[in-house]
Amino acid sequence: MNKTELVAAIVKKAGWEDKKDAKKNAEALVNAFTETVAEALKDGDKVQLIGFGTFEISERKARTGRNPRTGESMKIKASKAPKFKPGKAFKDAIN
Repeated sequence: MNKTELVAAIVKKAGWEDKKDAKKNAEALVNAFTETVAEALKDGDKVQLIGFGTFEISERKARTGRNPRTGESMKIKASKAPKFKPGKAFKDAIN
């Protein structure tokens, strides 16, 4: 499912098919949600949605790796990566 399909699914699930500007408003909601989560993670916060899951930052330490083409050792910088941990209710709904 891509973003357009997600917006259409939200409009249908919310029963907004007959509402004016429903797709525009649903897309604004999706954009606001993703931007808000990204900003919270950037600020070092985590976003916890009870029953759905938790978005948080995972910190990776600097390490030495190997270039797969040459086999040469190289240093890999420390980095941060977003991580999603599903909640129990979400896992149960899928299984």
